[in-house]
Amino acid sequence: MPDLRPLYICGPTASGKSALAIRLARELNGEIVNADAFQLYQGIPILSAAPTDEEKTQAPHHLYAVLDPTETCNAGRYTELAQPVIAEIQSRGKIPIVTGGSGLYLKFLTHGPAPLPKADPALRATHDALSLDELAAQLRQLDPVEAARTDLKNRRYLSRALEICQLSGQPASLLRDQWLAATAATTANLRGILIDLPRETLHTRIAQRTRALFQAGIIDEVAALGPLSETCEKAIGIREIRSLLAGQIDLPTCIDLITFATRQYAKRQLTWFRREPWLTPTTP
Repeated sequence: MPDLRPLYICGPTASGKSALAIRLARELNGEIVNADAFQLYQGIPILSAAPTDEEKTQAPHHLYAVLDPTETCNAGRYTELAQPVIAEIQSRGKIPIVTGGSGLYLKFLTHGPAPLPKADPALRATHDALSLDELAAQLRQLDPVEAARTDLKNRRYLSRALEICQLSGQPASLLRDQWLAATAATTANLRGILIDLPRETLHTRIAQRTRALFQAGIIDEVAALGPLSETCEKAIGIREIRSLLAGQIDLPTCIDLITFATRQYAKRQLTWFRREPWLTPTTP
């Protein structure tokens, strides 16, 4: 019997996930399933750097441009979309090649949601009023273990860890470690690749791709967009290009801002994926 377990291709933006997924789909008799939050949306193929029509002819692609830009999405809804697609591919004796850089979406798909408290808007607002140093000091006091393994320069990670401690009354590290132990069997059965390029190589690729997006018509694409959901609105480039269209910034500044934001996003993606021990790092 062939091994039809999904093969996950993960990594930061602009690292070459789509090209590797296509090659593996051809070699392994597989079909590609999108796990990028923004490539789910219609109307932004350039902005989201979705596979081109030519690339899609090289292997079957699923879950690209399936949502209207006004629709919201989250990790739970993505899982509901992806699970039947993966099962259908397997039912035909093919291997699902799941590729994307949305770490939380992939985590829900592979492990399900962690039994942690949901976000509390009021508590988040309280955290937003504190400095990074103040947040870090509180986390060190409540959960030194989690503080030691958290990027203390990342406000979102700090706030979430502190929120878990405060809402549950228990250390976030304890809850997370208990969940890791409970899902150990699931983790052991997973197979995946993490594209982990040298930083300078990745930065060069990001800069090149950003320029290519402008050559491909990203400005006209964003200009044509109507109302967007809160989820779709978060795509890197929308805010910057709208500022360009409004005359608030010039083109070189817009390109620089998008390049910088993409580099920051790639750093966060790598931090997330490097904490997943079942992913095998590779440099294609």
